[in-house]
Amino acid sequence: MENKTSKKLTRVEDTESTSAPAAKETKPFVASDESKAKAKKFRFIAIVLWIIAIGLEVVAIVLLRKPQPPMVWLIVLIILDLIFAVAGSLLWKKANRYDPASEKDKFRFIVQNQLGAIISVIAFLPLIILIFTNKNLSGKQKGIAGAVGIVALLVAGFFGIDFNSPSQEKYSQQTEQVKELTNGTDYVYWTKSGKSYHLYQDCSYINSDKTVEIFEGTVAKARELKNITDLCDRCEKRAVKEKGLENKLTDSIK
Repeated sequence: MENKTSKKLTRVEDTESTSAPAAKETKPFVASDESKAKAKKFRFIAIVLWIIAIGLEVVAIVLLRKPQPPMVWLIVLIILDLIFAVAGSLLWKKANRYDPASEKDKFRFIVQNQLGAIISVIAFLPLIILIFTNKNLSGKQKGIAGAVGIVALLVAGFFGIDFNSPSQEKYSQQTEQVKELTNGTDYVYWTKSGKSYHLYQDCSYINSDKTVEIFEGTVAKARELKNITDLCDRCEKRAVKEKGLENKLTDSIK
């Protein structure tokens, strides 16, 4: 395949081999030791941030028990709670991209990928309920504090939900697709702002005047670093044509 480009090319190394396996059956994806170590670090930090978020909620609940709860501090605590909850969720989702769960264990798969949303409910819902049932707050104060709490819950929940959950099965399927189209090589190309990974570094979608740097690495690396899960349609059609796989592509679309 001819895929030369004058753009800066940055290789993202992976400890796993990118050559084709001896057997043709799809092997389960296993994260490298390096990726697992990074995922463990991110999860640890995420848990610490979530603990701080829940701790801030507890402090806010304590303030609500006072005869005259300080509204300013209550709102400040809710905002801080939101910041720590969102930061934890973003790191947790990043960790899941480095070391994804398997879809075979449905319960673990759902909990691991949507834990950020679960934590968001824990970090805000009890506080919101106590705000609206608090006898020491006036109706106006309940409306203001409650509205801030509900908005914080919705924002934290949105960032906590993983709408495109990574899984070992997805990684394996995407990797095998790339290998089939590239003579057994697990190597793709992407850019900082791109939404797809490419089979050719001279693809016009990434090798344009606006492109400064092109990254190359495995499918897993594209997912880990940029959460890219989509194969460029133009690259796929080009590879299928070069390998004479038009019929197989048609069958897969059906």
